Amino acid sequence: MAVQVQLACRVPGRPAARELARFARAALAEVPRGMEMTVRVVDEVEGAELNETYRRKSGPTNVLAFPFEAPPGASVRLLGDVVICAPVVAREAEEQGKEPRAHWAHMVVHGTLHLLGYDHRRAAQAARMESREREILTTLGFPDPYAESQSREDRP
Repeated sequence: MAVQVQLACRVPGRPAARELARFARAALAEVPRGMEMTVRVVDEVEGAELNETYRRKSGPTNVLAFPFEAPPGASVRLLGDVVICAPVVAREAEEQGKEPRAHWAHMVVHGTLHLLGYDHRRAAQAARMESREREILTTLGFPDPYAESQSREDRP
């Protein structure tokens, strides 16, 4: 599985490109070999532009997924792109009392699952997606991202 990582901005605490690719590959364990995808890490300006252009929502969001749809008859092994807004992810980790690396892993896995057709618009879809996220993050050594987060003071 080829995972290209594009680092379009810097933010303290962002995992290295190879680690971001490892998070994506963990979500792609059941996908046939030879598939390709991109993880792009952006700033708030680019994140907001993409969110406004493609979702018609104001401001940046944590993660966007752009599944690739090949034209009829074309055989392309591209899954699509996952775009992560670094400042939003860093801010969310702090606000939610999550270890930053764990939150980065969750955002990469979440976006990659969207490329694979997972969704969370309905309760049953959300339950299926969250269950798969938990499984993948456990294999990577991270805690359940949906568990009540502890404040920094309450952690052992």
